[in-house]
Amino acid sequence: MEIKHFLLASCSLTTLRHITEAPIFQLTYNVMESYAKTAQDFCRAYGELCGYIFEHKDLSRLFYEELVYDNNIFADLSCKKSLEEIPEHIKSSVSFDIQVLETVSSITGDMLIEQAVKTFPKESAFLHTLPRFPNSAQLPVKDVASLYKLYRQKGYGYFARGTAFTVEKGEIISLPQSDSIRLSDLKGYERQKRAILSNTLSFLQGKLANHILLYGDKGTGKSSTVKAVVNEYANQGLKIIDLSMAQLKYFPKICDTVSISPFKFILFLDDLTFRQEDETFTALKAFIEGGVAGKPDNILIYATSNRRHLVRETMSERMTDNEIHLRDTLETSSSLSDRFGLEITFSVPDKEEYLDIVDSLAEEYSIDLEQKELHLLAERFALTRGGRSPRTARQFIKLQISEMAME
Repeated sequence: MEIKHFLLASCSLTTLRHITEAPIFQLTYNVMESYAKTAQDFCRAYGELCGYIFEHKDLSRLFYEELVYDNNIFADLSCKKSLEEIPEHIKSSVSFDIQVLETVSSITGDMLIEQAVKTFPKESAFLHTLPRFPNSAQLPVKDVASLYKLYRQKGYGYFARGTAFTVEKGEIISLPQSDSIRLSDLKGYERQKRAILSNTLSFLQGKLANHILLYGDKGTGKSSTVKAVVNEYANQGLKIIDLSMAQLKYFPKICDTVSISPFKFILFLDDLTFRQEDETFTALKAFIEGGVAGKPDNILIYATSNRRHLVRETMSERMTDNEIHLRDTLETSSSLSDRFGLEITFSVPDKEEYLDIVDSLAEEYSIDLEQKELHLLAERFALTRGGRSPRTARQFIKLQISEMAME
């Protein structure tokens, strides 16, 4: 494609127009514009493009990711309708846009430098010394049908960037390095894991599913189980948003944002406890009940807590002589937890269960100790760590691994 045709085509993108705002597109466009300026302008634009490609990925991969992350009418319709039901004028515009992007993504460093030598012949000797970026593979999306298939399988938009997200100052942020724990890493608590898995799978299949409250002692694996379940079904479009107590005031905003996404979301409220009933408490309770507008079909709440009653009672509330006030206090403290359709208890393991977890981990990590000695050391370790728990068992095994490394 000639330079002037490239500039015209780039300005003419329609359905996929948001991609022109992506850094890789802007940098490529700047190189094309620089031919109408000076050799210095070209070298600056070309250097910025090369640096970006070297730092990230090849050209076609970068454009492919922008296609996945884009929010556009074709992506939205692809997740709701068959290809035949999408209006022809939209499919025609997408076909044009794909051809433009396919051409842009096939550009090589040699092509750009060759054009620069023709445009700035006096600087040809220097221009030939410029570094080249590697030739990229072909753009995986070739036509309307392949882009439709991509959106149907992978979804689209911001949430296609990853599986795990958090919230900072009310904004949803992708976590590039999320916890990769799998269910196979978690020992014991099989009944609890099956209940959560079953509920989550029902949710993904578009069937009725419950919000879940996981409560029990610290270190029993409540949070790890939720993360492991999400990792188990991440390839089916399941996402998790970690919402801390400090960010809980943005709960309604977060729900509005994700309710229009094609993905399914677990809003993860870890260590959920309220000091008193407030607006956030009321909003959360209303959401779980469905509220006036109803509950979005793509959101479930999975919460963990060390206590079943999520509103802390003060000493004065517990010791009150006013029977009506005491009853109101107790009803308030249980009113939110009672809204969760599933309450799953993670109790501290007894000695036998604890040692079973230790044995499983020892086998997994090839700890070469006699079982009697292993159990004796594990019990001693638990005494120093405040009691038996899956977390204590894992910490004990890590200690054994480090001691083996020193031998």
